[in-house]
Parts: sequence; structure tokens; C-alpha cells
Amino acid sequence: MEGESGDSVTLHTDVEINHQDTMKWYLNDFRIAQITGDQSKICTDEQCKERFRDRLKLDHQTGSLTITNTRTTDSGLYKLLISSIKIIQKIFHIAVHDNILKSVQEGSSVTLDSQVITNPNDLMRWFFNDILIAEFTGHQSKICTDDQCDERFRDRLTLDYQTGSLTITNTRTTDSGLYKLKIVCSIRCRHSISIIRIKRLSITVIGESGCYVSALVSWCNINVHIKNYHHCVMEMIHLHQRFRGSLNFFKLLYLT
Repeated sequence: MEGESGDSVTLHTDVEINHQDTMKWYLNDFRIAQITGDQSKICTDEQCKERFRDRLKLDHQTGSLTITNTRTTDSGLYKLLISSIKIIQKIFHIAVHDNILKSVQEGSSVTLDSQVITNPNDLMRWFFNDILIAEFTGHQSKICTDDQCDERFRDRLTLDYQTGSLTITNTRTTDSGLYKLKIVCSIRCRHSISIIRIKRLSITVIGESGCYVSALVSWCNINVHIKNYHHCVMEMIHLHQRFRGSLNFFKLLYLT
């Protein structure tokens, strides 16, 4: 995701629609979209129209919902109900915040803080402009496994194995761009709950001549799949503790 606040976010259903299925999307218990067979409805009431103003899009094959030109008022609890042979419920917690600005002098170091404590079962991947530059799980890590990454960074990337934070040393203006951290962890519970956390940081790398290039940093997606309600509560408390308060229990941070 590039640009300032106003980017898009997609809530994925991870299913294929059957023509007999009915899918309903809710925001804070108000219905905002629905698909039944080949027919779809988006914002059928004035409150929804006023809030989103043609910024909602439905994928008619999967039912996934995309919110374009995101705003802080889009924050809230999004719920998907799929009525098929059985009822399927998916929950998405989103909070939209304003951009954070940061300046970096060329030649200095900058750390992209994940703001989490890693779990040995987590898979963490760092991307630069959608190119994988670092990943680790447990005690194993890989940095710049392709020539393009190696040519650009040349031993200037360092990973913190406790937090997954990425440090770039001896920064250059060419380091400007979109950085993204994806963390995949799994929790078992009865319902499917997705916690998506995207933090964006606008970085300016200032060269010796005084010229600068802006960079956008976006990190991290966390997908949590839940199956056993009682176990889920304990696991979510544990997840909250791991994120040192950066997740306000069942909250998703989306900084734009």
C-alpha cells in the first residue's frame, strides 16, 4: 500500500461463493453489504451511504470486502455472516489512524519496530516494495536470499530475534520505499477471527546535498484462526500480553 492516508484495505473471506449462499457484512452490527446468489447490495440505508460514500467494493466470487480511501471513521468491528449448509462467522477488528512521520539522515541507521514479542511458531516476513528481504521462524532466519535484494542492501539488514524488528544500517536515499512486515500466527478457537494490524510510517531519507526521498513503511498482517472458545479467550489474553499493549485486546491497528 503506497500513498498517504486514504489507501485501501481488503477483508478476505477465504471462501468461494455458492449461488445458494447468503453473505452479509456488518460494521458495529449495522449491515453494510450483502450478496445473495448473483445479486448484491451495498449501503442500502442513509447512515451507511453517509459514512462510506461509494468506498465499499464486493468481490462477487469470494465475497471479500474492500474499503477504499480509508478514514479514521472506518474503525470498528466488521463481521461477516455466511449462511450456507451451516452458519460461518468471521470477525475483523480494524482501527484507522493517521500517518507517523520520521526523518532519517543518509548514512545513519533506522529500525523498523514490529512492536511485538515473537513466538517460536510465528512466521515473520519483511518485504520491500513486495520483494521478500528477510524472514524467520523460531531460531532460523534468512536475509536477502536473491541477488536483487543482496545488490541493494549488501549486508546492511539486521533482524532482532526477540521482536522481529528490522534495522537498516548506513541508509541511502535508494532505501526509500514501502516496507511491510507480515506475521502469521495461529490460535485455535470456535469462530474464525482475523486480526489485521497494519502500521505505516512515512520516512524521509535526507542526502548530503539536502535532497530527500520519502518512504512508506507498512507492517504487519496477523491472521488468527480460532476453534475452541474457552481456549480462545486464554490465547487472546496471551496475544494481548505479547503485543505489549499495542493491541488493545481484540483490536486491529491500521495506520494510514
